[in-house]
Amino acid sequence: MTNIILNGCNGRMGRVITRLAEADSDFNITAGLDINDYCPNEYPVYTDISECSESADVIVDFSHPSALTPLLEFAKKRKLPVIISTTGLSDEQKQEIADASEEIPVFFSANMSLGINLITALAKKAAAILEGDFDIEILEKHHNQKLDAPSGTALAIADAISGVLKDKPEYVYDRHSVRKKRSPREIGIQSIRGGNIVGEHEIIFAGLDEVIEITHRATSREVFAVGSLRAAQFMKGREKGLYSMDDLIGGII
Repeated sequence: MTNIILNGCNGRMGRVITRLAEADSDFNITAGLDINDYCPNEYPVYTDISECSESADVIVDFSHPSALTPLLEFAKKRKLPVIISTTGLSDEQKQEIADASEEIPVFFSANMSLGINLITALAKKAAAILEGDFDIEILEKHHNQKLDAPSGTALAIADAISGVLKDKPEYVYDRHSVRKKRSPREIGIQSIRGGNIVGEHEIIFAGLDEVIEITHRATSREVFAVGSLRAAQFMKGREKGLYSMDDLIGGII
């Protein structure tokens, strides 16, 4: 059994993880952390992370960027592995995660879906083959309550593509304020917010007389919750270091 402290337990993703963990005997949530303690849970919930004294094998985080620093300090003090699934983190916070991984095991992924990581791998291969002949655009859609734009996943896809290109691209997030032709070195990233869209990401390679599209649609938050629970099992007992979905899936993609 994997014992979990769940940060952001009363948020949308936290409630999904709680439901799945309660239905699976391989998992046990020993405590929750959240600024809101209004939801009834079978485990104790703390609004102050310093008050949590329950033991666990790993911490799973689906909360808010503002909670990152105290969470990492708590994990380092308790010597616990931590899975960071929160999006909208700044470059400074990503460096903070990397620094923490020198003391404890840290799993960081902008998206916990296996499917997203598959299309990212496909996009990298496509970009390496098509470079110079195709324009690259990334379109992401999410529900109207999402705070960050573009999504962390869209940026992660762009970074993965950028890593295989010989000429490093420029990210362009909006075109309405600049009247000029598109540079071939651009990666356009566009965001749509509306309704209850769980998450859609599309990578478009537009060339002369042909267009290639790679698309992933999440129809339920369960795909992300399942990925986080798999990561929790994977991180139990790990040595210090920075881990990702590539490590979890063992190089399959």
